Amino acid sequence: MLKKVEVEIGGKTISVETGKIAKQADGSVVMQYGDTVVLVTAVAGKENKPELGFLPLTIEYQERAAAVGRVPGNYFRREIGRPSDQEVLTCRIIDRPLRPLFADGYFSETQIIATVLSADQQNDPDILALNGASCALSISNIPFRGPIAGARVGYIDGEYVLNPTKDELKNSRMDVIVACTRQAVTMVEGQVDAMSEEEVLNAIFFVHEQVQPLIDMQIDLQGELGKEKRVVTPIEVDADLQAKVQEIAAEGMKKVISTADKMERGRVYDELKKSVLAEIDPDGEKGKEIGNLLSGYKKTTMRSMIVDKATRLDGRAFNQVRPISGEVTYLPRTHGSALFTRGETQALVSATLGSERDAQRVETLQGEEKRRFLVHYNFPPYCVGEARFLRGPSRRDIGHGTLAMRGLSAVMPDPEDFPYTVRVVSEILESNGSSSMATVCGGSMAMMDAGVPLKAPVSGIAMGLIKEGDKVVILSDILGDEDHLGDMDFKVVGTEEGITSLQMDIKIDGVDREIMGSALAQAKEGRMHILGEMAKGIDASREDVAEHAPKYFSHKISTDKIRDIIGPGGKIIKEMSAEYDATIEVDDTGLVKMFTKDGSKAEALLKKIQGMTAEAEVGKTYKGIVKTIKDFGAFVEILPGTDGLVHISELANERVGKVTDILKEGEEIEVKVLEVDGRGRIRLSRKALL
Repeated sequence: MLKKVEVEIGGKTISVETGKIAKQADGSVVMQYGDTVVLVTAVAGKENKPELGFLPLTIEYQERAAAVGRVPGNYFRREIGRPSDQEVLTCRIIDRPLRPLFADGYFSETQIIATVLSADQQNDPDILALNGASCALSISNIPFRGPIAGARVGYIDGEYVLNPTKDELKNSRMDVIVACTRQAVTMVEGQVDAMSEEEVLNAIFFVHEQVQPLIDMQIDLQGELGKEKRVVTPIEVDADLQAKVQEIAAEGMKKVISTADKMERGRVYDELKKSVLAEIDPDGEKGKEIGNLLSGYKKTTMRSMIVDKATRLDGRAFNQVRPISGEVTYLPRTHGSALFTRGETQALVSATLGSERDAQRVETLQGEEKRRFLVHYNFPPYCVGEARFLRGPSRRDIGHGTLAMRGLSAVMPDPEDFPYTVRVVSEILESNGSSSMATVCGGSMAMMDAGVPLKAPVSGIAMGLIKEGDKVVILSDILGDEDHLGDMDFKVVGTEEGITSLQMDIKIDGVDREIMGSALAQAKEGRMHILGEMAKGIDASREDVAEHAPKYFSHKISTDKIRDIIGPGGKIIKEMSAEYDATIEVDDTGLVKMFTKDGSKAEALLKKIQGMTAEAEVGKTYKGIVKTIKDFGAFVEILPGTDGLVHISELANERVGKVTDILKEGEEIEVKVLEVDGRGRIRLSRKALL
């Protein structure tokens, strides 16, 4: 059945159409906002597979070049290969609020595909993809306990703006995406310009209030067109077997949850599991079931210990941060480096400075972008004591690197003041919770070590949540197990002044304003403590860039002189680059940027370029070479490629019969500039200096 509905939020209209295209999908909708159009489909496998033990949910987001009337710029002229970082990040934004809301016992292979069909380059399609995914699931037969709705929020001229356009975002102090259910917030991600906790909290719940019409629309659409939901039965627990597992494991589990060291705790748990299996199931017939029951027992025991006994796995107070150490210049040849350790999480972070030519060129729906600040996050298997194949960066790696980049971007110097391209690389050496926040802290220290003039140091902290009925516990600086067995992972990044980025994922139906406000306040306390610990290693950016970093000089020339620097076919600029071992860049305004590793060479290069592009100044004296002698005077080269005329009357105080009586070609003489006329002709005098 064809149906099209419209809903207004934030003063703009979103339309939803279903029943016209992609009708063989379990659920499909076409979302439109302005001239941006996204098709979202949801399809699930026919067979439920509880033996998997997890929901095999796949989210794909695809941007089509045709959406903006462009042919892809690659060799094959089609969208191929791995998704772009932007596509990966959008997939994560869709996945995280949806995943906790599928029915218990649902384990069918499920795929959601969002395809951008048209983009007006002002209204971002990621918001349509997020809402479209919820809408497609809601009208399908897939047992989804939604709907959810989401929007982007900006802060412009002291006002919150819902779903700002690309142009509006240029003047916004925040770019945050929020996803919500009817009752609560389920996901937050974005970048903020050092704003207070209260301002960020107000923004989040501004979105929650504004998107309620989208939720109403989905409920109405489901009631009118929605297919009957599949019936799934939660996995039945063998109560007798469960009781037996808990009875046998009771003492051993106390030892597990009281072991502070991560690797030792894992070893103790593995031994407990072996002993339980050996006693209950020596033939190995129920190994997987017993393993699941033991894992569930570990979760409930840990949560009970935290909620009822106010005790964490490693014995810390709820608001206590693990011991921190940070040292800089750990690596001798990098431009900047930092080894940041917090508990059993450790990141070795390097900062590399390059020229503008090193900036990353990225093809997006908005056209080609140049990115001069990059953060790359690597999570090798040894950091968690595993051995597995090394692959390219995972979606998680890309997400963590982007979160760190957003948090650090707010304190980066303006390109006019610091024209370098900066690349930060984080190698996670050990991981037990919040390696992305270690990347933020290490990245801030490494850049200060490299001499990047940051506006302020930045730190980050991951907050957790245990919610059992009316009992709520907020945890600072969560461990890996507290993340895995808890209800929330809320990462907050910022300076002393305010928040610069944040990301929240939850495993329950949502969190209210009171919980989120408490988490932000506790995160601020932890962030300030971490900044203090970082300052023991380095508290401000070094006054100059590192010894091995390229040195930067600039010189503004007349646009008429650009050709003199570049030369035919770039010959001159290439020769100078090779001679001075430098990278030379000239923009259309005549700004010449020079990057070289040797400061003395940079100064010599600067002098050469100044000489090549200098212009004659009236009243100034120059040493020049006599190039040509005529009956009426001599042409003297006073600057490279710049000649002026010394008239015969300006050669000497007395009358001169022949120019050759005074000068000869190739001779060096001093002359003074008398005049530069409107056509650029230069009149010189030797007599004025006698």
